[in-house]
Amino acid sequence: MSEILLVVTGSDHLTLTDGTEHPTGYWAEEFTAPYRAFTAAGHRVAVATPGGVVPTVDPVSLRPEFNGGQAAATTIAALHATPELGHPLALADVDPTRYAAVFYVGGHGPMEDLADDADSARLLHAVLAQGTPLAAVCHGVAALLAAQDSDGRSPLAGRRMTGFSTAEERQGGLADRLPWLLEERLVALGGEYSAGEPWGPHVVVDRNLHTGQNPASSVPLAEALLKTLR
Repeated sequence: MSEILLVVTGSDHLTLTDGTEHPTGYWAEEFTAPYRAFTAAGHRVAVATPGGVVPTVDPVSLRPEFNGGQAAATTIAALHATPELGHPLALADVDPTRYAAVFYVGGHGPMEDLADDADSARLLHAVLAQGTPLAAVCHGVAALLAAQDSDGRSPLAGRRMTGFSTAEERQGGLADRLPWLLEERLVALGGEYSAGEPWGPHVVVDRNLHTGQNPASSVPLAEALLKTLR
């Protein structure tokens, strides 16, 4: 079968407006759910991060209520049993033509690094030009911002998309401390943003672009991507 690239943040924190560092990383369910779906469908999976650093899981995402009811120890064991996570590729070394699809994992970390990562921008431009299926979930959608040029133009302007909503950010308690809000940035990008009910699954597919609003969207987003691949 084909190979799917999972792009994961390399940051273990998000810098807040007061300069403090909020511990974060990638969101466990937003990695494990797509990984299971892709491998169960027979696809190989590769992982890439900025600089090839081993990614950090957001500790909050290990709570049972945020990872399918599993205890933290169970989720950590599953992550440690995923060899690709321990040996990620560097984004700078990724060959965009090698992969059948690219999937950006969420967590607040992408707001710190992937939102303006030049190597991720190169990957995005390549997969969009090739028509390669591209997916991003929750705050992983922040990576799409890197595709803007120096004048603020984006190849994603006019595309229908979703991502972690301002309503969810406010309910999560971080909205007033964040340097920017994802929903507002996606609208400013020129995207046709939509959101479902907070914390419920919501997936938007526009041509080769697949986006999911929040952690609950991880499984349906992975299924939508697999449907496109089929």
